[in-house]
Amino acid sequence: MSIIVQKYGGTSIGTIEKISSVADKIISEKNKGNDLVVVVSAMSGETNRLLDLAQSIDPDVSGRELDTLVSTGEQVTISLLALTLIKKGYDAISLTGPQAGIITDSVFNKARILSINNSIIKKYLRKGMIVVVAGFQGITKDGDTTTLGRGGSDTSAVAITVALDANECQIYTDVDGVYTTDPRISPGAKKIDRITTEEMLELSSQGSKVLQPRAVEFAGKYDVGIRVLSAFEDGTGTLVKTENGEQMEKAIISGIAFNKDEAQLTIRGVPDQPGIASLILGPIADCNIDVDMIVQNVGEDGLANFTFTVPRNDYKEAKKSLKESSQKLNAKKVEGSDKIVKISMVGVGMRTHAGIASKMFAVLAENKINISMISTSEIKISIVTDEENLDIAVNVLHKAFGLDQ
Repeated sequence: MSIIVQKYGGTSIGTIEKISSVADKIISEKNKGNDLVVVVSAMSGETNRLLDLAQSIDPDVSGRELDTLVSTGEQVTISLLALTLIKKGYDAISLTGPQAGIITDSVFNKARILSINNSIIKKYLRKGMIVVVAGFQGITKDGDTTTLGRGGSDTSAVAITVALDANECQIYTDVDGVYTTDPRISPGAKKIDRITTEEMLELSSQGSKVLQPRAVEFAGKYDVGIRVLSAFEDGTGTLVKTENGEQMEKAIISGIAFNKDEAQLTIRGVPDQPGIASLILGPIADCNIDVDMIVQNVGEDGLANFTFTVPRNDYKEAKKSLKESSQKLNAKKVEGSDKIVKISMVGVGMRTHAGIASKMFAVLAENKINISMISTSEIKISIVTDEENLDIAVNVLHKAFGLDQ
C-alpha cells in the first residue's frame, strides 16, 4: 500500500462546493488502496483578511501573536474538509501543524521545519483514516505556534512526504502543470511533462508562481518527486524530479520566468576601492531589504558605478538609504527605476551547449530591447529591461528557443 501526500491551495478550497469537489478527488485516490495525507491552505483570501485585521491595530505587526492569529485560517479548512469526508462515508481526522508533530525553529512569521514526529500521522493511517493536516504552520519546542511564511503549505507537504517516506507528493493548484512560460503572456506556452528539481528551483526563484522555492529546495535536498496537478480537471500534470542523463539531453531551455516585482538602483561615481560594496549594501541590509542582481562598472578615472536590484515595494526605502550612503561616499549621483522587469531563461542543457547567451542577446537586439543588467549561473541567464518590453521579450525568446513547439 502506497502513501500519497496531497496538497490543496486556497483557490482549490475557497468555497464549500470546492471543498466537496476536492473531497471527491481524495476519495478517488483512497479507493485505489492508498493511504492519504492531505495538506491544505487557508481559504483563498483568508490569510490576507486576518493580516488586515492585525494591521488595523498595528501596521508593523509581527512576531508570536501574528502567527497565533494567521494560523487559524488553516484550522477552518482542515475541519471543513474532514467533516466533508466523514459525511461522504470515509473516516478522516484533522490535525493542526502542532497536532501533527511539526516542530520548527522560533523565527516567527518565517519559521523553518526542524523535524516531524511521524508516529502521530502514522497512527491514524494504520487505522485507515484520511489524515488532513494544516499546512503553513508548526510549533516550537517551547510550545509556541509558528508559521512558515507565504506559500509555506507547499513546504509542509514536501516535509511530510519526507518524514513518512511517502511515494509521491501531489501539489494541486489552479493550473494543470508547469508551463514553459506564463500562458497569459505567451499564448504559445506549452505544459512541461517533466522538469528537473534544479530547473524548477530556478524558475520558482525567478518569478514562476506555481511552486514555492523553499518547497522545491526541500524536495531537491531529500530527492522527493513533486507532481503538479490541477484541482479542477483531470490530467498527468508535471513531474518535478532530480535530473538524470536522459532528461538533460532533451531540451536546452526548459522555461522562461519573469519577475515584475523588482526595482533598480544605481549609485554613480563611488571610489573604486576594497570594501566599497559593503559600505553601499550594508545599510540596505540593515533595513532588512534583500538585494538580488548586482553589477559594478569601473571607469578610467578610478570611480565606479554600482547597480543592484531590490523588491519593488522596498524601492523608496532603499533609495533613501542609498542617498544617505552617497553623501558619505561623495558619490556623484543616485538614480533608479521601479518600472523594470527581470526575465530569466532556465535549462540544465546550458551546461552542455554553447552560445545560448549570445543567441538570447541577439534576439533581444533584433527586437530593439535594451538590456540594463545581466546575471548568469550554470543553468540560468537573467536580464533586466524596462517593464514595457516584457510581453515582446518573453514571446520572441519563447519562439527563438523552440519552446512553442
